[in-house]
Order: sequence, then C-alpha cells, then structure tokens
Amino acid sequence: MIVLSPYSKQLRTKKENPKNYPYWKELVDKLGKFNTIVQIGVKDEVVLVPECRFNMPLKEISAIINLCDFWVSVDNFLPHLANKLGKKGVVLWSISDPKIFGYKQNVNILKDRSYLRERQFEIWEQAEYNIDAFVSPTVVVERLKIEGLIK
Repeated sequence: MIVLSPYSKQLRTKKENPKNYPYWKELVDKLGKFNTIVQIGVKDEVVLVPECRFNMPLKEISAIINLCDFWVSVDNFLPHLANKLGKKGVVLWSISDPKIFGYKQNVNILKDRSYLRERQFEIWEQAEYNIDAFVSPTVVVERLKIEGLIK
C-alpha cells in the first residue's frame, strides 16, 4: 500500500499553495499499476483515488503510515510525522529547500535548485505558484524504480 498526502495547507489568500504538485492524476495512474493507493488529507481536498481517509486523528495517521510500504507527499506535515515514526517516503519538492526542510532518509525529488525561493522562511502567501518547478510523473516513477520502491 502507498499512502498519498497530496496537498499542503490551503493558503489564507485562497491561491494555490506553491508546494502542491500539479500532476497528481497522472502520477496516481502510474503508481496504481504497482500498488493500492490510499489518500490521506482534509475534507474538501480533491479526491484522487477511491480510498480516501480525511480528517483522521494523528494516532490513525501514524498507524496507516506504519502499515504502508511507503508514502508520497509534498512538503507538508507528513514527512515530519513519518520521520518521527522512522518511516521512509518520497517528497515532491518545488520551491522549498529539501536541504532545510527535508530528511536524508527520504527520496527527495527536486527538479532543480534554481527554482528554490530566495527567502525560504517567508510565509507561503508571499510565494508564487510555479508549475515549472515540479518534475513530471515519469521522472517520479523512474526515481522510485531506481530507489527500489516499485518494479
């Protein structure tokens, strides 16, 4: 089972969060060939897979993370929780720096450091969404194969 945490917290401005990966549907189609996918998140998120678990207590999120083969997420709370649980996963980065906010044991996928925002600690409402900052689903799948997470 793959756990998917596809979105970061909605911004107060209601603009798209710059951390939100734009190609989830294509990536889910590719990953679904390898394993069952369970989406976790909050109510009113876009549903990407049939099995969704929204608004779960932290204890239940921890339990599902401990049971999964691996998880895939954007830069949100999940990598921090999974690190505490000792569970390796995959983080899809855009303009936030995995060398600051990431964990070495994870598969940190960043298109290029040239896309990183200059002021890493500013509030997210000050950042612009840049679709060009994200890798394609094909790149993600190839990296997962290299890492031995899928065949």
